This record gives sequence, structure tokens and C-alpha cells, in this order.
Amino acid sequence: MGVSTRLRPHLPETELESNVWLSDVRIMPSPHFSERADGSEIDLIVLHCVSLPAGSDDVHSIHALFQGRLDTSAHASFAGLEGVRVSAHLLIDRAGEVYQYVPFDKAAWHAGESSWRGRRHCNDFSIGIELQGSDETAFEAIQYTRLGDVLKVLMSSYSHLGLQSIVGHCHVAPGRKTDPGPKFDWKRLMRTLTEAH
Repeated sequence: MGVSTRLRPHLPETELESNVWLSDVRIMPSPHFSERADGSEIDLIVLHCVSLPAGSDDVHSIHALFQGRLDTSAHASFAGLEGVRVSAHLLIDRAGEVYQYVPFDKAAWHAGESSWRGRRHCNDFSIGIELQGSDETAFEAIQYTRLGDVLKVLMSSYSHLGLQSIVGHCHVAPGRKTDPGPKFDWKRLMRTLTEAH
């Protein structure tokens, strides 16, 4: 459904194409996005986790959800997703494959009702990154590696992004969301981001 390319062996070689798409990732365009609010600077990265059905390693249902083509009759747990319009900029699956659904100059619909440091509607000024997984499962080493690689590219490309810009969905929607969950190792991620290339 879109241009599909394979990752090179080391994602740090990846660059932003025209400042909106990562190169050397799989492009899976989503219709679920909007224009960013006028004057919005990208200065936040929101980390999420997703698994459909819960606990599944199947990535196809995630693609279908983000692309608006999920068959909600395919699994009992999908019933509540009928009519839901949601997306993310990126997904990193359990094998470390990186997919992009929405260009970075557009607002992906990932954070929902949210606020950060007194500002509401985090979609307007954030990049949403999904990790395939759930609150109950540890993430794979390759997911931390790929996430670190992607974050380094983003931080080098957008001047308002830094280590302090990386938060979880749980931080921008406390009480409503828990992802990326208690199994996500924030210290490991920070070590990945601060280690020398």
C-alpha cells in the first residue's frame, strides 16, 4: 500500500527525506492525520505500546488499525475499535522493523486527550512512536536499539527535541493511559541515547 524498503544494517545512517519521512524504513501511509496547529514546533516525542490482539506478535492488525482498514469482526477484542481513527508517526515491531505512517510535518492521532507542561492537544507539537508490545511484556533488545537510532535522527533533525523531550503516553494522559508501561526500561533507553556512536 506504499513504498516499501528494507532497513540498512545500521539505522543511524538513516536520514530524514525532505524533513518529513525517514529514509530506509517501511512506509505505510495512514489517512489518520491532520495539519499541525499554526506555529507549532515539534518539541515532544510520545512513546506508546500497542498489541493487537493483546499479547499478539502479529503486526498486520496494527497496520490495519492505523490505516483505517481493521476488520473489527476478526477478533472479539476488536469490537471496541469500530470507527476508531488513530495513528502514529512510527511503529517499531518486535523484530526491530521500523514503519512510518504519517509524515512528521503532520499531526498523527496518537495522544488523544492530553497535556504536557500546561499545553493541551499534544498531537499538535509531538511525534508519536509506537513499540509493538504491552504493559505485561518486556520489550526486545532490538526495539531499544532501533528506538535509540530513530530518536538520535529526530533529535539531530529538530532543534527543539532533546532527551528531556521524550515522554510516555502515561505522562501526557495520566490516569487514562499507562503505556509504554512498567516493563519499559527508561534507564536502558537513556543509556542507549547517551552512549558514543
